[in-house]
Amino acid sequence: MRRLRRVKIIATLGPASVDRAVVASLAAAGADLFRINMSHTDHASLANYVRMIREIEVELSRSIGVLVDLQGPKLRIGAFAEGSAHLRKGDALLFDLDPTPGDANRVCLPHPEIVAALNVGHTVLIDDGRVRLKVVEAMQDQVRAVVEVAGRISNRKGVSLPDTDIPITSMTSKDHADLVAALAEGADWIAISFVQRPEDVVEVKQIVQGRALVMAKIEKPQAIARLDEVIEVSDALMVARGDLGVEMPLERVPGLQKRINRAARRVGKPVVVATQMLESMILSPLPTRAEVSDVATAVYEGADAVMLSAESAAGQYPREAVATMSRIAEEVETDTVYRAIVNAQRAEPPNPTVADAIAAAARDVAQTIGVKAICAWTDSGATALRIARERPASPILALTPKRDTARRLALVWGVHALQTPDPSSVEDMVHRACSSAQSQGFGEEGDRVAIVAGMPFGSPGATNMIRIATVGE
Repeated sequence: MRRLRRVKIIATLGPASVDRAVVASLAAAGADLFRINMSHTDHASLANYVRMIREIEVELSRSIGVLVDLQGPKLRIGAFAEGSAHLRKGDALLFDLDPTPGDANRVCLPHPEIVAALNVGHTVLIDDGRVRLKVVEAMQDQVRAVVEVAGRISNRKGVSLPDTDIPITSMTSKDHADLVAALAEGADWIAISFVQRPEDVVEVKQIVQGRALVMAKIEKPQAIARLDEVIEVSDALMVARGDLGVEMPLERVPGLQKRINRAARRVGKPVVVATQMLESMILSPLPTRAEVSDVATAVYEGADAVMLSAESAAGQYPREAVATMSRIAEEVETDTVYRAIVNAQRAEPPNPTVADAIAAAARDVAQTIGVKAICAWTDSGATALRIARERPASPILALTPKRDTARRLALVWGVHALQTPDPSSVEDMVHRACSSAQSQGFGEEGDRVAIVAGMPFGSPGATNMIRIATVGE
């Protein structure tokens, strides 16, 4: 199942895709990874999803990644005596710690550490920003805020605090339990919600201990302020435009998407663009023109992956959404200006190594002589990641002895991963690279491929050679 595109597609599983046949159809339509959202998934369902994915992986003879998305700390207001309250512009609302049902004058904010962290001038957003307030008085155990954008709020609505450095970890007790369950099931990627600081990522990585790779979701202003530090400790990033667009002005989101994508690519970290990409396809078999342009923009930017959320998890047309996204990507990548745009975004790595130089050379060789594929022997996946950062015109065939590495590389731009034992010699390396390229549909007899590897074989980080070979010789 060789894809005819470089960008990868992530499909979220949910009520619309609990059936095995539906999940298989999503993989056949173009899904390279499946996201399991732990905000709506229990551990039994998690295990069932992973089992189905692994069975489908065997049937398709293609590595499929599993991304488990942790819920993170969800801040919510308490209940109202009448179920809801209408707030008018200019009204004052008191947030306190009293669990008694509230009204239009006061409501419980059952997070003592949050109440203590709020200061005068801070913004409080309720229900995805539909209601906005500004703090005018901050006391030890209560906060008074004035309504700036009016509206009705009801029980347990979510709270966002764009100006407040929340003094709690991004990992809740639920997240910890979900993380343990995800690792036990063999998840390939773990996504962390509401990252504020690099320490949030480090905390998760200390628990994971290399059993999966860790993706930081960028959706808070605090993470943007420390973006380079967060990128440094993360294995990948997600531009989570939903909450990012709530906590920051909407007009800033497109620029931030480009900034995050380019900053991560410079250091070779994969980037996922997510949220409302084909939102109308939840209810419609066709997307809007604006949605098609949105997906195309992410592909033109050279993002590693684009993600479907409710479209595949709860929508009426999950397979059509995946197929539509795949067609858009294929069309963009064959556009005459695509290569020029992707090349213009290339940047030199900050601290280049021998392996970086080999990856750049592989891109140049592939472009100069038109090789059909760049075959990268890789143990940890680092060699394939370095080559992918260069965005070569030729597809990347990653050859790895590790099943986990092959699955993790399902996220990475342009990489088709194949599990195969390490070569025993240079001759074996060349022969099996050529035969793999042929069997996977990347070349025929007489076609040339570039082979990138490290000597001695099986030594992570030892990429130090490039060789040109001809399939069939």
